[in-house]
Amino acid sequence: MTYVPRLKAKYAEEIRTALKEKFQYKSVMQVPKLEKIVVSQGVGAATADKKLIDSAIAELSMITGQQAVATKSKKDISNFKLRKGMPVGARVTLRDNNMYEFLDRLIAVSLPRIRDFRGINDKGFDGRGNYNLGVTEQIIFPEINIDKINKITGMDITFVTSAQNDIEALELLKQFGLPFKNQNSNNNG
Repeated sequence: MTYVPRLKAKYAEEIRTALKEKFQYKSVMQVPKLEKIVVSQGVGAATADKKLIDSAIAELSMITGQQAVATKSKKDISNFKLRKGMPVGARVTLRDNNMYEFLDRLIAVSLPRIRDFRGINDKGFDGRGNYNLGVTEQIIFPEINIDKINKITGMDITFVTSAQNDIEALELLKQFGLPFKNQNSNNNG
């Protein structure tokens, strides 16, 4: 028997049927699913110090278990001493098993390690069923050794779903176990 991540099995066995009943879909193929998770980190001071990009790539690779790539600037900006094609950040796109493993660790281990954590805000949806979560410190992840980091930096985590609207995406992410602040309120505005 092959290994299946816990949340992937939960989606197949429980979440898919619960969402089908709740939103009255005719087919299970209409049920929204988590397509990918993109973890990105912008390094503003990368124009002055090239080592910051390498450390950002190493940290993201350690956190996600997948090799990160450098993101490059799209155009010249003279005020920031930035040239087109210079590395300005790092990014990882997680899919399938790696995605479910990362989501499981994020929910179970990393989010509870945030100081004064009371749940994540449900205002990060973009109108098309995708959710953006900003993390202010990378040290909430247990893979990061606090003694070996140069600088505490934040990162953006984007959950890309196949949901048609934000309400479906919110319900999908709640079913996975993401701890939203307003669990009981139904207003979405």
